[in-house]
Amino acid sequence: MATGKLQGRVAVITGAGTGLGQATALAFAAEGAHVALIGRRPGKLEETAAAIRAAGEAGRVLVVQADVSSEQDVQHAVGWIAAELGAVDILVNNAALLEPGSVLELEAAEWTRQLATNLTGPFLMTRAVLPFMRRARYGRIINITSGLASNGAGGYAAYSASKAGLESLTRTTADEEHNYGILANAFNPGTIRTEMHATGKDPQGVTPELVRLASLPRHSETGSIIAI
Repeated sequence: MATGKLQGRVAVITGAGTGLGQATALAFAAEGAHVALIGRRPGKLEETAAAIRAAGEAGRVLVVQADVSSEQDVQHAVGWIAAELGAVDILVNNAALLEPGSVLELEAAEWTRQLATNLTGPFLMTRAVLPFMRRARYGRIINITSGLASNGAGGYAAYSASKAGLESLTRTTADEEHNYGILANAFNPGTIRTEMHATGKDPQGVTPELVRLASLPRHSETGSIIAI
């Protein structure tokens, strides 16, 4: 019988079609989780689902096309996942936009679009899963952050601000939800190869830490910013 660290858990991963999101979905499935893959491009999500099935993992895989910046999309997606899989145990807020723009150059619409995906999206996803986690008195929330949250970076005003806000949201969620058995942490994987960044580490190399955070026992660390 399989005895993975996430055996039988239901994990929701945003931005699961490529890069770190795809690598995380594969790693979680290998540890026995049922995985729900959320993203805007169904073709990419299907590629991730096919890779999980090709690896022979026994858990269920759901492909859910949704835009995390849309409240309606998020509510529908999370409700459907919970109905199909019976729970929501783990949330990885990975979906993000990384686009250049200085404070002087950014149009308000560009600023708003990045914050909508990078900060409002995790807020909407977290808010949507919390009722299910509270009822189960169990939840593990992992927000993917960046060194730019604390350091800033010239030319990336919106992205840096969104990640700083995400770290604050992580701490707030941890403080509000720990009495319900819900742990919330932020994870900074460092520079990894993704569609947004052509160079860096293989995303599969950082997934063991994501598995660890997703499988933390009760009364473990929460509200932490973990960096590799």
